[in-house]
Amino acid sequence: MTEVADAVVVGAGIGGLVAAHTLAAGGLRVVVLEAADRAGGPIRGGSFGSLPDVPVDLGAESFAVRGGVVERLAEELGLTVEAPAGLSAWGYAAGRAFPLPAAGVLGIPSRPWAADVRRAIGWPGALRGSLDRVLPARFVDTTDLGTFARSRLGSRVADRLVTPVAAGVHSAPLDRLDVAAVAPGLLDAYTRTGSLSRAVASLRAAAPAGSAVRGIDGGIHALVDALVERLDVRLGARVVGVERAGRSWLVRTEDGQVLRAPRLVLATRTEFGPSESLALPPAPERGADIRLVTLLLEAPELDAAPRGSGMLVAPGTTQGAVRAKALTHATAKWPWLARRVRDAVGPGRHVVRLSYGRIGEPTPEPTAEEAARDASALLGVDLTGRVRDSLHQRWDGALPPPTPAYRAAVKRFEDAVRAQPGLDVTGGWIAGTGLAAIVGHAQGTAERLGTALSDTTF
Repeated sequence: MTEVADAVVVGAGIGGLVAAHTLAAGGLRVVVLEAADRAGGPIRGGSFGSLPDVPVDLGAESFAVRGGVVERLAEELGLTVEAPAGLSAWGYAAGRAFPLPAAGVLGIPSRPWAADVRRAIGWPGALRGSLDRVLPARFVDTTDLGTFARSRLGSRVADRLVTPVAAGVHSAPLDRLDVAAVAPGLLDAYTRTGSLSRAVASLRAAAPAGSAVRGIDGGIHALVDALVERLDVRLGARVVGVERAGRSWLVRTEDGQVLRAPRLVLATRTEFGPSESLALPPAPERGADIRLVTLLLEAPELDAAPRGSGMLVAPGTTQGAVRAKALTHATAKWPWLARRVRDAVGPGRHVVRLSYGRIGEPTPEPTAEEAARDASALLGVDLTGRVRDSLHQRWDGALPPPTPAYRAAVKRFEDAVRAQPGLDVTGGWIAGTGLAAIVGHAQGTAERLGTALSDTTF
């Protein structure tokens, strides 16, 4: 038996779910097929055994406000969007901790001579960074973020500010990051202003400090739960064949389901075997293996949030003292989580999350004890023996680094896919890192399919 639908979406990560939701909002009958036994991909929630009613994010824990797409989606789903507490993030480089400058983009400062920048990079770094305002804009390689930042602002800015932030977010070295992919709008702003720091200042003027990210009361994973509730999502449905059949698409699963639909969205890079109907997706470099350790700590000393909302660690600068690449003081960053922990167990308990794993580096499984030692060094508070519970999450082969070559290959693949009527592609591996990028891309994918076929009968 062949089941007929208006659209089939392969993959129930956040991109596939949003594409399906957008299509369904247009009155279409949509079926989502997911090979795994859960939806959401790298968006996942959990809870401590000792605090079963307090949800925590075990994957993405915030979203960029850029474009407003995620916030509008959350509100449409009846979720409460919440701003983080007004605390600065910190950096850790050259063996010391410092508050990260507030007015920047991916660690790139808008004013290299500002006091908070000088505290991080010293006067020599500030003087070199200030040359950006007088250097000619010509003859600068803007292909990758590392070359761009170093040529305009110098090594101290690149190593102590840009590297902890950008390499921490993307789990890849700066010279592997495509500028257009990781910092939308930055190249256009640089062309207008002739200076990297001026370009950052112009972008920050459109998104003032303190408004860059948001969270959701109950965790980002509440997005996945709300979408799944509204959609026909079939878990454990591994797709083994996709082919063009007349003016429709036939999709076959391992368990014998056959679906026919005029619209097909591929929200996973899984290859379905030889098919004249489908272009082969680009073969990416393997992303970093990420390990997350979330600790429930009994530490009243952290009530004052001594080092802000969290810390990003520059690679190769800690002489082996700290292996974590980032720390989030979750109960300091998110008021909703602080309220729930306090209501459940009273004051003095804190949730701290540490992230491990950079591209090209082995990632041994960190223990709760190692994570507590790293947190002690980063927060300046002895936390050994203070762990009351822990959660461990592994993500093998995270998103590939958005190198210029890979982004170009993705663009060619998208063009080849869209040459087929009723076919499109979305997901983090296409859209890039971050919920704002993925949600916006998925909505655009669904809207293109809906518009292109709205007047066609199948």
